[in-house]
Amino acid sequence: MNYTDLIFDLYGTLVDIHTEESEAVWEKVALFFGFYGAYYSGEELYEAFRSALAVRKAEAGQDYECYPDIPFEPIMSELFEMKGITERSDLLGIQAAQLFRILSIEYIHLYPKVPEALTTLRNKGYRLWLLSNAQRIFTEYEIRHLKLEQYFDGIYLSSDFACRKPDIRFFKALLEEQKLEPSRCLMIGNDRDTDISGAKHAGLSTLYMHTNLTPPDQDEADPAMSPQKTGSDCRHFEYEGCDWAELPQLIQTLS
Repeated sequence: MNYTDLIFDLYGTLVDIHTEESEAVWEKVALFFGFYGAYYSGEELYEAFRSALAVRKAEAGQDYECYPDIPFEPIMSELFEMKGITERSDLLGIQAAQLFRILSIEYIHLYPKVPEALTTLRNKGYRLWLLSNAQRIFTEYEIRHLKLEQYFDGIYLSSDFACRKPDIRFFKALLEEQKLEPSRCLMIGNDRDTDISGAKHAGLSTLYMHTNLTPPDQDEADPAMSPQKTGSDCRHFEYEGCDWAELPQLIQTLS
């Protein structure tokens, strides 16, 4: 198959990250709310956030094909307004959301050799796209911090589209806007249930990477489906680990 477009997941595929949304994080964010007169304990803020999120998810609905994505910052703004803080609530919601994310991150970095791999693939003529289940209010800044934006022809984040992988609408947003031919696209991701299942449903070829951030209930990569062992007519591949020194060459062999 002659692939022209490579579509990447972000977290667990290109980026290694660990977050801990602990009681201490909620307590510190509650302190930020209190600075502006919106008084919550950490537990109260957590429960209020969960309740507001549940309402929005119920309004969005979900079925076997529909996976809504609810933006984070409007909920934070709503929690200010619930305490009577309406002036600048939109800005405060953004700041609270970003503070929450920063406090919850224990580490974030690229997997080794990711910049070199993306550079190699671009130089070989592939168009590169990012399709991530992610909140723009966090992820836009994390992408900038990691200096990733320069490698991609387009970046698609699920919170902008109110749906997330495996929802086929999210895949179609990229395919239709960029006029991509599904049969010429390879989706590369570390989650069978979101990246791979959704991509198959959208008609894409897939490369499943079993990494440290793959959900623990998912199987390791099947060696029989490695790019080195599959036939030329295969459209779905599996790879164990995140060796981005090796992967560019393997991807090229698929084309």
